[in-house]
Amino acid sequence: MYSLPVRIYWEDTDAGGVVYHAQYLAFMERARSEWMRHHCGGQDALRRAHGLVFAVRAMTLDFLKPARLDDALDVTVELVDCRRASLVFRQAVLRDGERLCEATVRIAALDAAGFRPMAIPVALHSQLMSLLSP
Repeated sequence: MYSLPVRIYWEDTDAGGVVYHAQYLAFMERARSEWMRHHCGGQDALRRAHGLVFAVRAMTLDFLKPARLDDALDVTVELVDCRRASLVFRQAVLRDGERLCEATVRIAALDAAGFRPMAIPVALHSQLMSLLSP
């Protein structure tokens, strides 16, 4: 499982010091981007090498507990499904191991030029398959 540390700053919160709900999406996007950079060279490298970009197709979120100003969080990423033209990630935002938010994120593989669905190239697909979480 990949994990990205995140600190909560004033800009992430509402006037009461609680993280604004949309910020969780930004934290998860950063964590997925870093996961992709770590394992596949990043989105720009995939675009240049394969003419491929990955984009969020659907997301289900469950907000369990609030994060607050100055919290140190961990945003986790696990690849749980890899199909010919899509990926599914399971993500969580944790504070000291306690789950604050959970998400399932479906990612579509798109042709970078026309943003139409495309098959993930065979070598990349094999690499991604090897990264599946049990």
